[in-house]
Amino acid sequence: MSGIGPVEPGEGTRAFDAPEPNPPSPRDRSRGRIADRYARHRRPVLAAATAAALLASGGLLYATRPHKTPSPPPALPPYPSQSVDVTYLEEASAPGGVGPRSFSFAVEVRVLSGPPVTVTRMTQPYAGLSLTSAPRAPFRTTAGSSRRIVVTLHVTDCRKAPKDAGLPFLDVTLRNTRAIQAHSFILGTRYAQHLSVALQVACSNDFR
Repeated sequence: MSGIGPVEPGEGTRAFDAPEPNPPSPRDRSRGRIADRYARHRRPVLAAATAAALLASGGLLYATRPHKTPSPPPALPPYPSQSVDVTYLEEASAPGGVGPRSFSFAVEVRVLSGPPVTVTRMTQPYAGLSLTSAPRAPFRTTAGSSRRIVVTLHVTDCRKAPKDAGLPFLDVTLRNTRAIQAHSFILGTRYAQHLSVALQVACSNDFR
């Protein structure tokens, strides 16, 4: 049985006069394998390179950014004895109601700096004397201000009172937000002279 129309060439069919294709050389095959391998690994390589660049730039930014210096802790206030001055002023009139062997002096308590200071107690060192003050302790004084305090000494035993007060002082207990301190304030030669004279007058018979 004869067929109709021309027979279709099969796969791999070529004309007699068509040149046979050259087989690929070893170099071409090697290049092809490298290209295939690069194509397969290109995305992971690019991702790794991008991540490394980001890390490097982040480290550079951290190293070059301005670092904030931590603030120093606030300074502690001064001790109360370092911020208070007690100065002798003058002789003063004794308050009413005191005994005949009592005499008074005026002193100034000044707070030079720091927080307010409270005087919680005022005493003196001699066994034969006692002390009261007006105003009475405790009293408070702020920085930059002062108080006039009238100190009254009462002779309780002339035999124990000093005949000649060389360097008399006041013992003052001070308190501020940092500490409580007992401090001795020497009031100078004028106070020593006035105290010696007052003791001579108060204890004239006993000192003879």
